[in-house]
Amino acid sequence: MPTKIETITPEQEAMFPEWVEKWTKIGLSTDPMDFERAKKAVKKLYTITGNNQPKKILKASSPMEAVKKGVLAVKKLQNPDIDEKDIPKSDYSDATQNFYGGSLYASWGSFVTFFRDVMDWENESLEDFKWGEELMYSCGWVWWHEDVCVIVDRPEIIKMDEENRLHCEDGPAIKYRDNWTVYSWRGTRIPREWIQDKENLDPTIALTWENVEQRRCAAEIIGWHRVLDKLNAVVIDEDGDPEIGTLVEVDIPDIGRERFLRVLCGTKREFALPVPPEMKTAIEAQAWTWNMDLKEFAAPEVRT
Repeated sequence: MPTKIETITPEQEAMFPEWVEKWTKIGLSTDPMDFERAKKAVKKLYTITGNNQPKKILKASSPMEAVKKGVLAVKKLQNPDIDEKDIPKSDYSDATQNFYGGSLYASWGSFVTFFRDVMDWENESLEDFKWGEELMYSCGWVWWHEDVCVIVDRPEIIKMDEENRLHCEDGPAIKYRDNWTVYSWRGTRIPREWIQDKENLDPTIALTWENVEQRRCAAEIIGWHRVLDKLNAVVIDEDGDPEIGTLVEVDIPDIGRERFLRVLCGTKREFALPVPPEMKTAIEAQAWTWNMDLKEFAAPEVRT
């Protein structure tokens, strides 16, 4: 059995898709955790790392609950009379760094197990690794402390877009069983009200929000056509066909000059699509949105 891998066979390479599928399912699993299985692995890992067994092993429904339970349990061990309201908020913030392992480390599990199970790799650390692997199979995050360990349940809901980014247009992208949620738009975390009350979202948010990536998300959620109305867009070229559209240029705060194609779709709704700054005409921009060269682009195709 090899201890050093220098080549990979075609047969081994052919296993990639199967391994990706298997470990993607583990990482994105929304099954309830197996607390007892995870607890056994946790105890083994404390021993392997040379630590005493934790005084408490708790379970939590979400990472937020894990931080609250973990910090409070540690403080109670130090001072049984302490009240939760007396714990500084900074203690909770610092404690978010204590998360490690579980199903969220599935990418690492995929890497190691492929070499172990498919390529017959041997290493003395593999015996210890299997207990981390057990956590990947049995729970979500794990919150570690020398005196307290909190095992976190998996999410109840995980939603992603076609590019495998956390994304949901009508609810949370991640939801835990205690209703703790994460709202995300194409991989960028956003305030929940941007989804829950999107109809009343002020277009100026897309121009003034401090975080530029979130600002772009707001613009997509609101609709660039509404945002452009706030930007005094300059017309670069206007086609006679509203379904070909109008090419405009705007100056977006902190981003700079950008061009958009304002179009009327077949349902008579108005859209604004970001296009490259080198676009000179509306029909050239329209062709670009269809990934076509201007010479091969035909207007009838736009309306089908």
